[in-house]
Amino acid sequence: MSTKRALSHSQNSKLAILIAVLAFASVTCFFFAHHLFTARVAPYAQPHPHPADALPKSIPPASDTKYLSYYPHSGLHNQRIALENAIVLAQQLNRTLLVPFLRLGKPIRYVSFEKLGRFLALGSKTGLEHCPLVPAGIPAPDECSGYEEWTSIPWDHLVNLSAMEENMGVKMIQWDGSPIAQYMKKSHINIFEADTLTLQDSGPYDFRFLDTLDDVSPTRDKYLYSIYIPKLAQAPERLLQIGTLFGSSRLRLKQGVSKSVRRDVRTGMAFTNPHLSRVANTIYEALGAVYIGAHLRVGDGHFEQRSTDNARTIWWKLVHLVCGLDLEETLALQQQLSPFDEDLDPPLIQPDVPSLRVPHLPLPPLPRTSKPKIRCRAPLHTSPPLQRLNIPLYIATDSPNPAADLLFSIYLQTFPCIFFLADFSSRLTPLDALINPYDQVPLKGFLMPVLDAMVLARAREVVVTDGSTFGTFVKDVLWRRHWGFEIVQRG
Repeated sequence: MSTKRALSHSQNSKLAILIAVLAFASVTCFFFAHHLFTARVAPYAQPHPHPADALPKSIPPASDTKYLSYYPHSGLHNQRIALENAIVLAQQLNRTLLVPFLRLGKPIRYVSFEKLGRFLALGSKTGLEHCPLVPAGIPAPDECSGYEEWTSIPWDHLVNLSAMEENMGVKMIQWDGSPIAQYMKKSHINIFEADTLTLQDSGPYDFRFLDTLDDVSPTRDKYLYSIYIPKLAQAPERLLQIGTLFGSSRLRLKQGVSKSVRRDVRTGMAFTNPHLSRVANTIYEALGAVYIGAHLRVGDGHFEQRSTDNARTIWWKLVHLVCGLDLEETLALQQQLSPFDEDLDPPLIQPDVPSLRVPHLPLPPLPRTSKPKIRCRAPLHTSPPLQRLNIPLYIATDSPNPAADLLFSIYLQTFPCIFFLADFSSRLTPLDALINPYDQVPLKGFLMPVLDAMVLARAREVVVTDGSTFGTFVKDVLWRRHWGFEIVQRG
């Protein structure tokens, strides 16, 4: 009997311990789940728009105020060109411009009007406020997949929109483009579908805007329909909704006043972010304050297909036109170093007609010696004809590892003091602290192309990839703004 009691007592003890363990685990799981739920939902139960998303409460919108809105898409510089066109149109139409945030990182490509509107709405981060709050080491929910592949910031974080508003009398309202922000936007200005004029495009080059009634687009023009700005200005609808506005030739301007407005807008799009400016200045100083620059786009589309030709043409421009080696010296150097298996005749270099139409004062000649404050990659040239190639060269590129890229081998052999943005990693650390307050995503990686452009624009001379919106902006605007010259207008 005593043995049975002992056995029963032992079993009851084990059962009690098991129940206690299970109870403890249940309570722990409950509190952990409660923490996740409250961390995801409670702090962000209501939307908190950026102050620029709403009109100032002290100045309510007038009932007759008219607005202009458009759909952004593609990369940074495509969005910039669309914004430039939108500001000019808003000024010409006397409408307040609704400025969507700048999307950085993974882009939304162009599609037709209705699809692009849906993509922009579905591609927002509304409802994903919990994603950055998931503790490290815990698998993120499916809806958070790709959360940090892109981010969006107000344009006035990069450029001085306030100055443009003041100088041109264009009112701008910035909003993040999400469905909630769109609802708030319409509720603040009390505009509904019946009071909206929509220019609905089915292709990227449907509509072109002309400022002169007796002007016509050339028959060879890629745009399908001409919209006359003076007639559009008479539209009674309070909201004018346009799809894409990308394209340097989207606006065909003949009036001197219109051209002046576009010039001022493009001039005002120079990057002014103080954090990036400070870092760009430290890199400028590290390069010795006198250097030449080049932009080589190789990573996508037809730029990848033409990368070999573009690399060779830019090398020729640097060696022959910028550094001043004569034709025979440049050919001899190419034959000695060239990785190109094609014919070694000089490439055909077309004159840049738009730049020639806006001449500027000559810059001081490049010095015979210019020493950067950081170590060069290779020994300097000692041969007198080649000593001009000792000038520091900064290359901005989308190549992920240009120092190991065969396309850059001739540059590395030609210019002993060649540098890329990655060579200044220690000077980039101040950007580690930049966190987007709207989605808690670190901004540093997304801002590298902007910084690349700012460093390149400080060079004494620049050579860029033809057809690249990045390179064209640096050469036409940023570089000329840095040196105090009038910008180049294309389109």
